[in-house]
Amino acid sequence: MSNAATLNPVNTETNQRPMAFDSLQAVPELWAIAAQRFGSVVALHDPHANPPVEITYSALYQQTQQFAAGLQSLGLQSGDRVALFADNQPRWLLVDQGIMTAGMIDVVRGAQADPAELRYILSHSESIALVVQDIDTLKKLLAQPEPLPVKQIIILSDETPIEVPGIDVMTFSAVMERGQGHPLKPTTAKRTDLATLMYTSGTSGQPKGVMLSHGNLLSQVSGAGTVVDLQPGDRVLSILPIWHCYERSFEYFIFGHGCTQIYTNIRYVKKDLKTYRPNYMVAVPRLWESIYEGIQKQFREQPEKKQKLVQFFLGQSDRYIKARRTFLGLNLENLNPSPLDKAVALATMVTLAPVHGLGDRLVYRKVREGVGGNIHFVVSGGGSIAEHLEDFFEIVGIEILSGYGLTETSPITHVRRPMRNLRGADGQPLPYTETRIVDPETRRDLPVGQQGLILLRGRQVMMGYYRNPEATKKAIDPDGWFDTGDLGWVTPQGDLTITGRAKDTIVLTNGENIEPLPIENACLRSPYIDQIMLLGQDQKVLGALIVPNMEALEAWAKTENVSLDLQSKAVQDLIRKELNREVMNRPGYRPDDRIGPFVLLEEPFTIENGLLTQTLKVRRDVVRDRYRSMIDGMFA
Repeated sequence: MSNAATLNPVNTETNQRPMAFDSLQAVPELWAIAAQRFGSVVALHDPHANPPVEITYSALYQQTQQFAAGLQSLGLQSGDRVALFADNQPRWLLVDQGIMTAGMIDVVRGAQADPAELRYILSHSESIALVVQDIDTLKKLLAQPEPLPVKQIIILSDETPIEVPGIDVMTFSAVMERGQGHPLKPTTAKRTDLATLMYTSGTSGQPKGVMLSHGNLLSQVSGAGTVVDLQPGDRVLSILPIWHCYERSFEYFIFGHGCTQIYTNIRYVKKDLKTYRPNYMVAVPRLWESIYEGIQKQFREQPEKKQKLVQFFLGQSDRYIKARRTFLGLNLENLNPSPLDKAVALATMVTLAPVHGLGDRLVYRKVREGVGGNIHFVVSGGGSIAEHLEDFFEIVGIEILSGYGLTETSPITHVRRPMRNLRGADGQPLPYTETRIVDPETRRDLPVGQQGLILLRGRQVMMGYYRNPEATKKAIDPDGWFDTGDLGWVTPQGDLTITGRAKDTIVLTNGENIEPLPIENACLRSPYIDQIMLLGQDQKVLGALIVPNMEALEAWAKTENVSLDLQSKAVQDLIRKELNREVMNRPGYRPDDRIGPFVLLEEPFTIENGLLTQTLKVRRDVVRDRYRSMIDGMFA
C-alpha cells in the first residue's frame, strides 16, 4: 500500500460530508452569506473590552464593507500590501476582512513580536500602509533606526494619534467615518489570487513570508466542515493569537457556520470557561498542560484520604479507557486487535465500568464543570500533545481532537475525527490531501508504518515564500510535494503520527537517533517538571535543561522538611528519580532514552525572554546559545 494516497471528496468512513463553500472564490464572500443566514446572531463578543463589545453577523458584514470603503478613500489600491500588527480582538477581524474586501493583501503579525522583526516584515513585504494595535506598538516601531516605509498608519485603539513626519496617522474610527461617506468600489478575486502574507514565527533565523491564496484559506473552511457539524449560536472561546494561521483559519470556519466567538486571554480563561460555558475551543498543548496542572493542584490540596480516593479512581479509569481503545481498534500500539485481545479488553471494561462510572459521578463531573460543563470537544494543535494529557482528559470526559499542519499548509492537513479519535496520532487527511512518507536521504517512499520524512500535497499548500524563490524551490518540488521537515508515520487507516522535527533529531555518538519531543512529553508527567529541553548531539548520553515547578517543589520541601535549594542533593535526587521513572515508563523505552546529566534553571522559558515563540514552542537554537557554557559544562 502506497503512502501517496488521495482521499476522495466524501469519505463515509470518517463521517465526511460534501463541502458547502466550494463555490466561493474569495474569503470576503463568506460575510454576505453569513449575514443573510445568521444576521441577528452575535458573531463577536469581547467581554474584556472597555466597554464590552458585541457585534452581530449583520453588523459585522456592514462594518467590514465600511472599513474597506474607508481604505479605498485613502487612495489605497487593489493589490497593495497593508501590514496588520495587532493581537486578537473584534477590530482585527474587521480590518483583516476589510483589507481583503478592498482587494488588498494583508501582512499579519502580533503586536508583541520583537520590533526589529516587525520592522523587517514591514520592509520585506513592501507594505505601503500599516495598521497597529496601539500607540505603544507604533512607538516601538518608530524607535528603530530606519524610517517606516509606509505612507499611511492606522491605529486600532481610539488613542489620539501622534505625529510621524511624512506619514498620515489616523485612528480606526476615523477610517470608518471616511468609509461611511465613500461608496465601496467592488473588487473581484479568484481562488488563485494572493490573499495574505503570514510570516512564520520560526525558532531561528529571519521569518519567511508565506503566500496564502484565497483558495488556500477557503480549503480550511471546507475541510474543517467535514470534521464537525457546527450550529448557529454555538459558543467558541478564543485565546490563541489571531495572526497565527491555526487560529485564523479556525475563526473563518466557525464564522461560516454562525458561531459566537468569545474573546479571552490567559488572565481570564479559567473564569471565562465557567462563565460562558463554551462548546468548542482551540489551543496549543501548553494551555491544556496549564489546565491539567491546575486540576492536579486542586487534587493535591484535598485531605489525604480524598487524594487517595481520587488516585484510585484515576488509576482504574486509566485501565478502563485503554481497554476501551483496544476493543474499538483505537489503540495506536495495537490497531488490529485479535479476537482474544478484544475479549480481554471487553472483560476489563465490564469489570471496571462501575468503578469508572462512580469516579465520574464523584470526581470527573466536577472537573468538567470546572471548564464550563458544556464542551463538545476541544482542539489541540501547534505541537504534539503529551500522552498523559490525552489519557487524563479522556478519563474525565473532555474530548480532545488533535490535528497537524503548518503555516505553509494554511495550516490544517490532518485532524482526528470524533468518530475516530485515535489518541497519540494526529488524524486522517482532510479531503484532497495527499500524504507521503519518504526516506529523508533518498526521498523514496517508505512502507506503511515506517517512520520517515513527511511530504504533503493538496489545496492548502502555499503559493510559495514571498520574494524567496530559492526557499520556495527547496520547500516544494516540481510535482507540488511540500517538504514539512517533520518526521512521522502513517497507519494503514491513514492516521498520521508525528514523531519529531528532522532538524531536532539528536544523534548520539553510538549512532542512535533520538527524537526529543516524545521523551520531553513523558518527563512533563512529573508534577515537579514544568519545562524541559533535551540535548546531546554528538554526546554519549542525553542531557536536559529543566525548569522545575517551583510551587510543587515548595510543597514537597515543606512535607520533607528540607530546604528548597535547586542544587541540593535532596532536590537533585528527587528530579533524577522523576526523570528515570517517567522515561522508563514511556512506551517503546530504549536504554539510549535515559537522561544523564541535567541542570535545573531558575528562569522559565517565556515569550518575553525570547526562549519561546509566540505559539509557546521552545526556540531550541536560542536556548542552546543562551546556555552554551552551562551545556558545555554539563557534558564536560
